[in-house]
Amino acid sequence: MRLNKFLALSGVASRRRSDHLIKAATTTVNNIVITDPAYDIKDCDIVRFDGKNIQLNDKTVVLMLNKPMGIITTMNDPQNRLSVADLLPKNNRVFPIGRLDKKTTGLLLLTNNGDLANSLMHPKNRVSKIYEAIIDRPLDQKNISKIKKGIFIGSGEWGKANIISQRKSKKRILVILELHHGKNRE
Repeated sequence: MRLNKFLALSGVASRRRSDHLIKAATTTVNNIVITDPAYDIKDCDIVRFDGKNIQLNDKTVVLMLNKPMGIITTMNDPQNRLSVADLLPKNNRVFPIGRLDKKTTGLLLLTNNGDLANSLMHPKNRVSKIYEAIIDRPLDQKNISKIKKGIFIGSGEWGKANIISQRKSKKRILVILELHHGKNRE
């Protein structure tokens, strides 16, 4: 296993952050400073980070969070805005599987398992994400077809969705959509 993955699975930091920490000479393997994030860790190796022995956390954690409006989906915000990290217990190092925009509410999954997160987020796996949107008038067949084929959402990207249902709710229309990508602004 690569050293950066070992640090990430041990709860030290994300893989990307672990790369920086390893290059900064914070990690030893069998009492030798290692600065290569790709260094191959063996089962018998003793890994220390900042002078403390670390071990793999092989228990997968998945948390469900009903993300409130106004909270950003990140674990570290340099602007000190309220984030999902502020709503979680500090004892588990978890990260969001995907994201919800600041003005969006709903179920957000968080995990400590990068492989699980990647399998749920990667577009090739076509994992459905169900969204509810409230709009001011019903979608006609022409707009439903456009949404299914794809609508330009900026930055050279197209967002596609299947409209599962729409129904009147007070003076608005509640639309249920199924997406497979979950792109920003989609």
